[in-house]
Formats: sequence, structure tokens, C-alpha cells
Amino acid sequence: MEKPIFRINKTFFAFLIFLIVVALWNPLALIYGVQRGGLYSLIGLPLALILGIVGILNLAHGDFLTLGLYIGYVFFNLWSVDPLISSIPLFFILFFIGMGLYLISIRFVLKAGHLNQLLLTFGISMILIEIIKIIWTTRPRSVYTPYASTSFAVGNLTIGIYEFIYPVLAIVILILLQLFLKKTTLGQAASAVGQNPKGAEIIGINTNFVYLMVFSIAFGIIGIAASLMLPRTPVFPLSGNAFTLKSFALAAMAGLGNLKGILIGGITLGVAEAVVQSIPGYGGWSDVVFFGVLIVVILINANRRLES
Repeated sequence: MEKPIFRINKTFFAFLIFLIVVALWNPLALIYGVQRGGLYSLIGLPLALILGIVGILNLAHGDFLTLGLYIGYVFFNLWSVDPLISSIPLFFILFFIGMGLYLISIRFVLKAGHLNQLLLTFGISMILIEIIKIIWTTRPRSVYTPYASTSFAVGNLTIGIYEFIYPVLAIVILILLQLFLKKTTLGQAASAVGQNPKGAEIIGINTNFVYLMVFSIAFGIIGIAASLMLPRTPVFPLSGNAFTLKSFALAAMAGLGNLKGILIGGITLGVAEAVVQSIPGYGGWSDVVFFGVLIVVILINANRRLES
């Protein structure tokens, strides 16, 4: 009998209890937190996919998100392509950018150690930021779409509708990735490579091709995330910078290759941020809480491993 794609475990149960407590205390913080956490999860999933299977530490993750925002802006500004529609071409554009990046650079440092990987991707990040500045300058850009500003009122509360697309799409992409990894030949090969690259090579799996495709697919997902962010995000050369660190934080919190943990962790941290920001005078502490929760979770997980 096959194992279900999703199982309710202690972590998921604790996650539900946390959401219920926040909902009873401050419903608006829960809603905003789920929206924000969905965005964190959506951006963190491709990084976790690369880290879990390819094993590369990509410090340029957020900068390629920025590139996707600029390309989406060009589509909207020059050809009036709606950001939601541009998610399709952006997926393929970032897919092929990721493929090219892997072929000309990433594949040469896969076995070179994490320090060399960090240096390479840091260099790519710096180059990409400078190219963006040369092409588009540092002037902030924005895209206006009427539907992205719609909201509804519940009593005295006004809630934006568009941002619900982030957690919904994060869940959809997570399900699709789980199905891809479990039900397709390439996905099963990717899972095998992620668990034991040498063993996968012995049984005839082309690990380099698997790495190439996984890296490219992850970049395509970055393109989708960029297109959905565009109507609600100012576009400037460092737009995606903060998401690199938060994506790494989510990957560390969830554990290597744990895609479901990215979703749970993203929403948990998003809600924690929203709760802090809802307290008068403590709005600036949201990042402290984000990384504070991360440290606590990592320490708990480390303690569990030591006990086992």
C-alpha cells in the first residue's frame, strides 16, 4: 500500500493548534500572516528543491526573483501583458535561464565544497544586481492592476483579497512537486539522486541531467512567484534580496529536502511576524521574531537528533 502524499504528524498538529490560538486572539493577524507566509513558502520551495536534490547553496536566489520581477514589468509596460498571464512565459524564461546558469557554472562546483558554491553564487548575485542596475537603473518601478487592490470588509476589518493567491499557489505547487517526485520517472530519479547520488549513478541514472532539470524547474517556479508578486511589490534592484535569507531560514527550519516543512514553516513564521506587527510599538521586531523562532526550532530539532 502506497504512503499518502500528506500525513498528519505531531508537527502538523502543533501547527494547527498554533493557528487556532492566533485566530482566537487576533483573527486579522492570522489572515495577514497566512498571506505573507504563503509568499515565503512560494519563494522558499524552489530553493528547498535545489538544496535537497542538487545540493547547491544558491545565494543569488532572491536576485533571480528580482530579475523575474523586472521581466514581468517589461511585459506589462511594453506589451500590456497582465502579470497573472505573464506567469506562463516567465516560467519558461526563468527555466531556460536556470538551465543556462547550470550548464555554464553550477555544474562545475557541485563537488567543490560548500565554500566554493557560496563564492560562485555570491559572485553571480553581485553580477546580476549590477546588470539590473545598468539596464533598468535604480529607480523603483511598479505595476498597477485594479484586481490586486480589491478588498472586503468584515466589521471594522479590511482584508485584501489578492494576497490569498500566495498560500493557495504555494499549496498547489507543493502538491504538484510531490506528485512529480513520486509519480514521474524523472521525479523518482530526482528523489533517488537526492538521497544517494553515487547509488543512483550505479543503477544507471544520469545524475547530471537530473540536476539540470531540477535546477531549471526550480528557476521556473521563481518566475511564477515573481509574476504573482508584481502587482503588489515595488520593483528595484534589491527587491528579492530579503527573500534569499528567509528562504534559507525556512530550508534550515524544515530540514534538507522537506518541501512540506517549507509550507508549514513559512506560514508559521509569517503568522508570527504578523502577530508581532499587530502589537503597538513592536512592529519593528518582526524580523527578530522570525529568526528567533527559527533558532528555537533548529535547537529543538538538534536536541531530538541527539536524543535519538
